Amino acid sequence: MKIVITCEHATNAIPPEYVYLFEEQKDVLNTHEGYDPGAYDLYKYLEPLSNASYAQDIGRLLIETNRSLHHPKLYSRFSKILEHSKKSEIIEKHYSPYRRHVENIILDFHKLNHTILHLSIHSFTPVLDDIERNCDIGILYDPKVRLEQEWSEQFKNSLTDESKYRVRKNYPYHGKADGFTTYLRKVFTENYIGIEIEVNQKFVFKNKMNVSLNETIYNSVKDCIKKAP
Repeated sequence: MKIVITCEHATNAIPPEYVYLFEEQKDVLNTHEGYDPGAYDLYKYLEPLSNASYAQDIGRLLIETNRSLHHPKLYSRFSKILEHSKKSEIIEKHYSPYRRHVENIILDFHKLNHTILHLSIHSFTPVLDDIERNCDIGILYDPKVRLEQEWSEQFKNSLTDESKYRVRKNYPYHGKADGFTTYLRKVFTENYIGIEIEVNQKFVFKNKMNVSLNETIYNSVKDCIKKAP
């Protein structure tokens, strides 16, 4: 098994030529709307377990790398006003290179008949639309993919054994919803395990994930990798 770790919402960085889009609402870049707080910290903590890793270097408020090109929220409420040529330029410079790089990494492993475990690292806001999320760690996957179902169950059991964190599968989002792993499942119909790890941002302080939680997830991923056939 080869381990690929990615982080699509690692940063809130906006290229200089598009900073003007946020002049009236600069603070939004530092909210969960601008990036996934703590996700990059967890990504870096897990990176030693990987055979390959890659993180997006621009913010989701310019373009949403974790969405398909046809998705209505590919561009944010700030960037959707851009003219078509500018949007195409953003796709060419920032969206496509990221996704193509990750896809090529997986393709290289796939050609050698390896099973690929792709862990996409994210975090979620504790409260959305005045509703508290009843979860500490979410595991998103496609229940119809046997390898994903088996790995997610093993991972959940390991996390539960390791700690008192509340762990839920396909929460706070569904693993089959539009996203990068969903796209990759369609490309690699065999020997691809696409898992999104979602961590509650209540464990984040100054963009750093709680150390104990980092260790718990690291140990559980490591344990599941050891048990993989």
